[in-house]
Amino acid sequence: MVRRTAGSRDAEFTEYAASRVGWLRKVAYLLCGDWDRADGLVQETITELYVKWPRAGRAENRDGYARTVLVNTFLAQQRTSWWRRPRRGGTAQAAATAWADVDATIDLRQALAALPPGQRAAVVLRHYCDLSIEQAADILGCSAGNLRSRSSRGLDALRGSSDDRPAEGSRA
Repeated sequence: MVRRTAGSRDAEFTEYAASRVGWLRKVAYLLCGDWDRADGLVQETITELYVKWPRAGRAENRDGYARTVLVNTFLAQQRTSWWRRPRRGGTAQAAATAWADVDATIDLRQALAALPPGQRAAVVLRHYCDLSIEQAADILGCSAGNLRSRSSRGLDALRGSSDDRPAEGSRA
């Protein structure tokens, strides 16, 4: 058995966290729809990972472990009134983000934000993180059938919101 010193553990954690913070931030944003809140979720996730690094560092799938911590942090916040704080104006980071089709991106963000937290998490895990039904169900702590149901309802709601949008070239 190889013993690692605290310094090498910290260096290993720092390297991992630095390489994954951008990816975690994107997933967090898709879950919550707000860049500032996404940054807070990532900060809490990184802190939790650091505390549990002796276990997380040995995990076969560190990214999966980090994603699970992020999703659980998001869902825990949804159960409290903390996240319902008033929103301020947009951030410079959100304004600086360039997208090819801004209208479609805004519509997708709004549609994702309108989904209940469980459905939003299911859709993000299945279709953004590209996880299998079993992997996503394991992260959310539910059965595969329940995950299918959440994902299906979420996708139906997203399709419904895109049907409400006027067709290109038509007058509203």
